[in-house]
Amino acid sequence: MSGNYNRKKIALAGALMFMVTSASAQTVKGVVTDNTGEPIIGASVMEIGVAGNGGVTDIDGNFTLSAPAGAKLEITYIGMQSKSVKAGKNMKIVLDADNHSLDEVMVVAYGTAKKSSFTGSAAVLKSDEIAKISNSNAVSALTGKVSGVQINAATGQPGQESFNIRVRGISSINAGNAPLIVVDGSPYDGDMNSINPSDIASMTVLKDAASAALYGARGANGVVIITTKSGREGSTSFTFDAKWGSNSKALPDYNIVKSPAKYYETWYAALNNYAQNKLGYNANEAYAWANKNMINSSDYGLNYNVYSVPTGENLIGVNGKLNPNATLGNVINYNGKEYMLMPDDWRDASYQNGLRQEYTLTATANSTQGSFYGSANYLKNEGITMGSDYTRFTGRMKADYQIKSWLKVSGNMNYTHSDSNYLGSDGDSADSGNMFAVNSVAPIYPLYIRDGKGNIMFNQTTNMNSYDYGDGAVIGLMRPIFQQSNPISDIQLETNNVEGNTFNAVGAAEIRFLKDFKFTSTNSTMVDEARQSNLSQPFFGQPAKSNGYVSKYHTRRWSYNFQQLLNWHHQFGEHDVEAMVGHEYYRTRKYVLAGSKSNIFSIFNSELDAAIVDGSISSYTTDYNTEGFFGRAQYNYSQKYFGSFSYRRDASSRFDPDHRWGNFWSFGGAWILSKEKWFESSWIDELKLKASYGEQGNDNIGDYLYTDRYSIGNSNGSISLKPSSTKGNRKISWEKGGNLNIGTEFSLWKGRLTGSVEYFYRKTSDMLAFFSLPVSYGYSGYYDNVGDMRNSGVELELNGDIIRTKDFTWSANLNFTAYKNKITSMPDEKKALTVDGVSGYAGGGYFYGEGQPIYTWYMAKYAGVDKETGEALYYKDTDKGETTTTNASEATMHLCGTALPDAYGGFGTSVSYKGLDFSMDFTYQLGGKIYDSSYASLMGISRGRSFHADLLDAWTPSNTSSNIPRIQYGDSYAAYTSDRFLVSGSYLSLQDVTLGYTLPRALCSKIGINKVRVYATGSNLWLWSKRQGLDPRQSITGATSNAYYSPIRTISGGITVTF
Repeated sequence: MSGNYNRKKIALAGALMFMVTSASAQTVKGVVTDNTGEPIIGASVMEIGVAGNGGVTDIDGNFTLSAPAGAKLEITYIGMQSKSVKAGKNMKIVLDADNHSLDEVMVVAYGTAKKSSFTGSAAVLKSDEIAKISNSNAVSALTGKVSGVQINAATGQPGQESFNIRVRGISSINAGNAPLIVVDGSPYDGDMNSINPSDIASMTVLKDAASAALYGARGANGVVIITTKSGREGSTSFTFDAKWGSNSKALPDYNIVKSPAKYYETWYAALNNYAQNKLGYNANEAYAWANKNMINSSDYGLNYNVYSVPTGENLIGVNGKLNPNATLGNVINYNGKEYMLMPDDWRDASYQNGLRQEYTLTATANSTQGSFYGSANYLKNEGITMGSDYTRFTGRMKADYQIKSWLKVSGNMNYTHSDSNYLGSDGDSADSGNMFAVNSVAPIYPLYIRDGKGNIMFNQTTNMNSYDYGDGAVIGLMRPIFQQSNPISDIQLETNNVEGNTFNAVGAAEIRFLKDFKFTSTNSTMVDEARQSNLSQPFFGQPAKSNGYVSKYHTRRWSYNFQQLLNWHHQFGEHDVEAMVGHEYYRTRKYVLAGSKSNIFSIFNSELDAAIVDGSISSYTTDYNTEGFFGRAQYNYSQKYFGSFSYRRDASSRFDPDHRWGNFWSFGGAWILSKEKWFESSWIDELKLKASYGEQGNDNIGDYLYTDRYSIGNSNGSISLKPSSTKGNRKISWEKGGNLNIGTEFSLWKGRLTGSVEYFYRKTSDMLAFFSLPVSYGYSGYYDNVGDMRNSGVELELNGDIIRTKDFTWSANLNFTAYKNKITSMPDEKKALTVDGVSGYAGGGYFYGEGQPIYTWYMAKYAGVDKETGEALYYKDTDKGETTTTNASEATMHLCGTALPDAYGGFGTSVSYKGLDFSMDFTYQLGGKIYDSSYASLMGISRGRSFHADLLDAWTPSNTSSNIPRIQYGDSYAAYTSDRFLVSGSYLSLQDVTLGYTLPRALCSKIGINKVRVYATGSNLWLWSKRQGLDPRQSITGATSNAYYSPIRTISGGITVTF
């Protein structure tokens, strides 16, 4: 009996053990979908409370793991609300979209933060927006997408784009205004073109002190944080993307006189009026004199006549029009040879369409212990002119691994090789070597040399068409504009090349201990080197005198950053406390080596050893470093009330050792009203109020201003020291900035409308100013910290779904910024002038005075046209009041408004229907005054230069109502610098358009493919401004020129395949 009882107990225990073992070994299967039934790929499925037990869903949303029945599983996916469920058989789990904008996690200074807990001001641009651009510089994606951010670019040359970024206005007159760029946690001073936009997961712009004060000396002008992609952001996959596109000129030409006949008629009118009004000739005498001198006069002539006129007849008739018997094409004889003069369209010859092609391979993998991301990108971007293109290869590898439960390590490496051919003297309208200066060439001049029958001649030496250099060497004629030059020929014979290599590596270790502590060490290094080669042709024009020349310019920048962070995070009840202390050391060195020679061996060898006459040689090194100790404390109660405080003590090598350290701090608070029990609203999902204030420093003042500097020279074989023009000032220090930010963030109607409204006030004190010294000092002057400036404004961001159904979504977005800038304080020594009741000083066409915004134009005011004579009039102040004068040099200078706009921003819309998606984005600017220097040049009368079509409506005795001065040679004040050429800086630009189609998942899965998307994109498609040819986007200072490389319009098509 006892034995049977024991056997029963043993059998029962065995059965229980079997049941327990069976339960612990249960296989759990299921599928994760969204609320439309579409499977979610890469969702994380983890058993709660059991480290390492979990997985991710496959391309069909399926998952499998081993867990006891009834175990709790947590399912998470970016952009979806997390869900906890009990494990079971054949599970079907539906995740809802996360419409709570305040729950988003964003990258901030030295970490991440929920938007709800963030008390500062920041904006995030995600990878899908960055992917829309067709530009090698990822920063261009911010254009019009983020409130408070202005982006300007003067040139459109591929690979040469240099975007000037300004965050919430201008903070300084003489110091730098550019924000700090941070890539994966470390400051980045390399070429932004070296970063593949496809590798970027997000860009966060930190705008105020509460968000940027922790960056100390370098964060006063805002911070742009670039975070690259990692394998954690998707399932294990392999993606190939290819796109091909066409580049074309995006900016139209000014409306110039293109007809050779009309140009000759206009020039004749200028000489005829000069003869009558200045030389005193009668109408018949002036007619004869103008015809005689308009071509073959060394003082007045155009030197080229492209019309053949019957013997004994004049080119221009007594009615001022081209002789009807004149025929285009004029045969001349020089040195016994006949040549035909025919006009060419230099602008048309300057441009071409270029091919843009880009290929990207991406591999991602992740598991519960680690992730991997790898990419390779090849870009070949042909320019819209000969001699300009950009080729780039980038490779990136990024991985992290959880070695122990307390130790995680990660690495991130990126290599870029680039090769760029570019056009020299870009933007210099006075440089005859600048190809875009051909915009100034009159439509009567030949580009090529033609034989007597009109055939373009071939040059055996250069093995290309024969070009006219206007130097008289071939056809005996001297072009009055750009003599001894032909930039379209030169760019085919010369070399302007930059070859670069960039290597960037980041290594990090994360150690967790004592439950609430985390120590992170992040260390990075970067090497960025570029080798520039310039070679001028030895055959024609000015360079032929030295048989060409060659120069080399090599730069290498090496930088490293060491960063240590200690975080403590503890929750008790409804209290959440987090504290961080850290240390950072940054150093960068730049090495420069340059040399030149002349009398080259061949245009196909651009090395210095291939030339024989020594020129110049130089080398130098710059060194800059910062070090900082910092900390941050954050607190929130019940996820409703938030507070933060940060402090950094920073040192910069740009100051004297006794004045290198500065203290910077910020504090902020936020309150989510919508979480209060008393807050009841059916249409307000979330409502948050926030405010912050902080003080920062700007050390971007240039190197070594705190000490006297000398250059070493040769004095008859002995070493001599020559002082620099600027005397050092040991007391020079930071420009200090105080930033106030007040705002609200909201989500309405279940996420249908989200947005924010913010007010900011930035005050810069101890602003850098230059003080002149008497010549007897041996220096031109010195810098000191005197002066204040402020920027204040309002920002608005709105994002909304106009229509949102299961299959169809129509969304729209808008951002708007309006701000005012003012110089609030200036030292008395700088108040050298009083203009319109304002004391200050003038420089570079601007006036800097107390109470005035920066970039206030300082120039004469145009008073119209003298109705009797047609001369230009300008206002002049006298003891008896305001009068007018025709002598512009006697005109009174006035304050004529600022170049800064009243408002700027962007807006866009997107539509998605099942697999189809469409989006378009605009940028805009309202107000501000642009000085249209190109238009001013075209409205003047100068030998061989183009005329604007507006000049044809100039004053004449029969057109006295015109506001355009008469056409007369020698009227030096007709196009004088004045507010006549100030024009509104308002513009509207169609920035990009994207149309795509994603094939149905069911179709793709049948052939073993995860996803296929075909798409077409257009970038920089259209620009409206106040005048054709004017591009206000070139500069925030209001200075523009058509001598820059035109912006490029790119229309592309592509395909993305994910396996």
